[in-house]
Amino acid sequence: MDEGFSLVGLLDSWFGGAATTVIGALTGRMMYHAQQTRKGHRRFFGRELIWEIPIAFGMAIIGDSVAAYLELSRPISVGVIAALAYLGPRGAEVILMNWLNRKVK
Repeated sequence: MDEGFSLVGLLDSWFGGAATTVIGALTGRMMYHAQQTRKGHRRFFGRELIWEIPIAFGMAIIGDSVAAYLELSRPISVGVIAALAYLGPRGAEVILMNWLNRKVK
């Protein structure tokens, strides 16, 4: 598939791979933040929004590593990064522990 005709391909050509990775992670964290705002757990422009930035960068690194380990193509890897960023560190920990438990048994 030609990545030039996808949103990820377009972002890669405009900003480069690292920026696209961070954009994917920030998108995942903003989806989580919007969900928490809709549920009334936080204000949209509250202090919590500041903490989403380092979480997004950390999840971008983790997601990029997972995508490289699984040898995923670029558009799919950005989707994995966004999904892991949405889940956050706790969600990623649960997935990792379940995977490790299945691997060990």
